[in-house]
Amino acid sequence: MGRNTYSNVLITAVAVGVIFFAWQMLASLDRLIFAVEKLEKQIAVIENKSGFTPPRLVSPQAAQVVSGNTEEFANAEYFDPDAQEGGRLIMAISASPENLNPIICNDADLSAIVSLCGAALANRDCEDPTVFAPELAEEWQESDDHKTYHIKLKRGILWHDFTDPDSGKFFHNVEVTAGDFKFFVDVVKNPDVNCAPLRGLYAGLEKVEIINDYEFIVHWSEPFFRTRELTLSLSPLPRHLYWNYDGEFDAAKFNDDFKRNEMIVGCGPYKLHSYKRNQRLILERFDNYIGRRYGAKPALKYIVFDVVSHPNTRFQMLLAKELDELGLSPEQWVKRTNIPEFGEDGFLKKSQQSRMAYFYIGWNMRKPPFDDIKVRNAMTMLVNRPKIINDVFMGLAEEISGPFYINSPYNDSSITPLPFDVKKAKELLAEAGWRDSDNNGILDKDGREFDFVLLYPADQPTYERLLTIVKEDMAKAGINMRLQSFEWSVFVQRIEARDFDAYTMGWQLAYESDPYQLWHSSQAEIPSGSNYVGFKNPEADQLIAAIRSEFDTGKRIELCNRFHQLIHEFQPYTFLAAPYQLSATARRYRNLRQFPVDNTTPKLIRWTPVSEQLKVPDL
Repeated sequence: MGRNTYSNVLITAVAVGVIFFAWQMLASLDRLIFAVEKLEKQIAVIENKSGFTPPRLVSPQAAQVVSGNTEEFANAEYFDPDAQEGGRLIMAISASPENLNPIICNDADLSAIVSLCGAALANRDCEDPTVFAPELAEEWQESDDHKTYHIKLKRGILWHDFTDPDSGKFFHNVEVTAGDFKFFVDVVKNPDVNCAPLRGLYAGLEKVEIINDYEFIVHWSEPFFRTRELTLSLSPLPRHLYWNYDGEFDAAKFNDDFKRNEMIVGCGPYKLHSYKRNQRLILERFDNYIGRRYGAKPALKYIVFDVVSHPNTRFQMLLAKELDELGLSPEQWVKRTNIPEFGEDGFLKKSQQSRMAYFYIGWNMRKPPFDDIKVRNAMTMLVNRPKIINDVFMGLAEEISGPFYINSPYNDSSITPLPFDVKKAKELLAEAGWRDSDNNGILDKDGREFDFVLLYPADQPTYERLLTIVKEDMAKAGINMRLQSFEWSVFVQRIEARDFDAYTMGWQLAYESDPYQLWHSSQAEIPSGSNYVGFKNPEADQLIAAIRSEFDTGKRIELCNRFHQLIHEFQPYTFLAAPYQLSATARRYRNLRQFPVDNTTPKLIRWTPVSEQLKVPDL
């Protein structure tokens, strides 16, 4: 072999070796880069660090980052870092909800249950409700016109695990993404989904635009003073539970899927452990709840809701330590807590606080005689509210005249409730053409006697007692008021179908009330809409529109005061009273607190020393 040939072979071998070595180095580098990227993703999940570029502005106008503290979590500061984990909290509800799907079931007990299983983008601070702090959101940007919100999610938010009831597939550690928030909005806005009250609340929400799995933009069609609250209160809906099939979303299936509508799958501090309809629902702490990373660590292992229809039975269970907390009726508060169990050395203590709620009688304005404003005013004058507050609520309530929280500036305190005045009521009824023409003691008009049925929920002594007083006073004016009670789900069906003359019920109020859902004309005739009484008034609609688009608090208060005056004038409701929130709780709990706005936080932050913890029976 010649020298040149040998040199060429050697050079070629070296070159091949270099190329091979370089290829190996590049492959190793690729593997290293891949490993680093994988590690970074794992770290991002573990430490909740953002790995993408800052969100772009959501409008040509300047927008401010409202929350940029990645270590912040709403109300985490109220959790006790020294809390001991374990134990239980057992409460009672009067009946099982119609189903466990919070989109289609507008039930207060279900709302309380689901609120423990879910989480929102942000939440109001318990001590200062004007301030929002992040939960699932890492940060958000709000445009100057209040119509666009750019949301950046925390990473590593996990859904509760569950087994699909049809396929048997087990879903484990599924991450919440922007698509789950869009799914919630799309379902609520679907006209074929049975959620008219909720759909009315989000009527102005135009769309959710997904940027990536962790960013999305919420677009509102019109400025609305509650757009910030409604946007930040958005919770995700598990698409992998409700839309686990090919093709278009099936609203009818969503409404009627019995198996899935008996499940709760959320991403909040508690998950559904078990449920026996009309018996017991048990929630278990979700240890992969994202709030735990930030100090929002619920200590109680189980929260239980026992279905107990009769109030006396519930009270006896409280005394027998079978319940740990119970809402008390005014009669129980006054007459049944003067016992050793509530004494200084007793195991129970009671508490009282203002409540953003009221009781009322609703008159069906679609048909006689309640289509007449004079009749409705007369009916209110035949309701002896001071006597009801004294005898039924034991003085533990306040008389009201309108639809806003009585201790808020939106309530016009200058309005005096109509007095109890049988004589004046009879004069108004006579002006409306109602007289006792045949002297049988019952008013009549055009051959029809003044006889009507008032519906109310069964097994509710408060309603039964106050309606007995109302019935007696109606009779003094020549009106035959008949009472009819129904089990809760049947009662709601009758009200939603507008199949009633009159009914009595209560409403829970939001921190910033929006009259639209209950009072706008558009909500009067739609299926399951909350304007049950059929109130339609052009001026009221104009005021509601003005209230919704007014961001100046002072001006919005003025508009709400005018709306209050209008409702007072037309009397679609007879507003009865705003009761105080009365409760009894076992003394073994630590970190019991009351806040200006009632939410789930007081239940989440309490704990019990290990030495005093009790087990859930039969668990």
